Amino acid sequence: MIESLLLAVTRISTFQGERGLTNATGFFFERDGRLYLVTNRHVALDEASEHRPDRIEIELHTDPDNVAATVQFSIPLYQDATSVWREISDAAGIVDVVAIELERAALPQTRLLHAFAPDHLLVDLDDVEVGARVTIVGFPLGFHDTFHHLPVARQAVIASSFGIRFQGHGYFLTDARMHRGTSGAPVVLRVADGGSGRGELPWILLGVHAARLDVDNRDAEQDERLDLNCAWYADALLALTAS
Repeated sequence: MIESLLLAVTRISTFQGERGLTNATGFFFERDGRLYLVTNRHVALDEASEHRPDRIEIELHTDPDNVAATVQFSIPLYQDATSVWREISDAAGIVDVVAIELERAALPQTRLLHAFAPDHLLVDLDDVEVGARVTIVGFPLGFHDTFHHLPVARQAVIASSFGIRFQGHGYFLTDARMHRGTSGAPVVLRVADGGSGRGELPWILLGVHAARLDVDNRDAEQDERLDLNCAWYADALLALTAS
């Protein structure tokens, strides 16, 4: 049996034409019968670094009896010169999370995946305290089980007051050693009994990992990195997937 959480996450490769650019992480979210791929906005477009892919590829498992069987599924990022992803802004600016609707008819007829849903979102933010242990699942530096094509999990703790926008932005902090390639990874909290409405995916979706944070005055020779990261609150998905 494969842990359902691992099948809710997929590896993303970005391309400009046929030229490969970067690797990242995404996960599936389902609402009102529609299926979305969720990742960071900077995976699809990062103006500051001139990262401008025109398509991405995700990896899909295709055989319930053989988890090693996968296919690459290509998703164009623009249609008629218009971006296909959904994005939102808040009082602090653009939220670094996007949702791309997937056409079910275009997906492999036989597929093995799980998707988060609105029921996986936290109802009461006070239920999570600073120091709480969470899991971040993704593809650090592209590393994964290359035979079964499954991601790996990193342990983290909540490093800022959960429910309070850190420095006015729509994210909270986690304390964990993270790497490039995990952009877009889900930040989750295990639910022992599965929880109402969570079915075969017994996790609470707290956020979307985005990037490491550091201080400007750190002495690179004397001071280690802070190993702090920002994770955007998962309730952004409700705005991103609203009809």
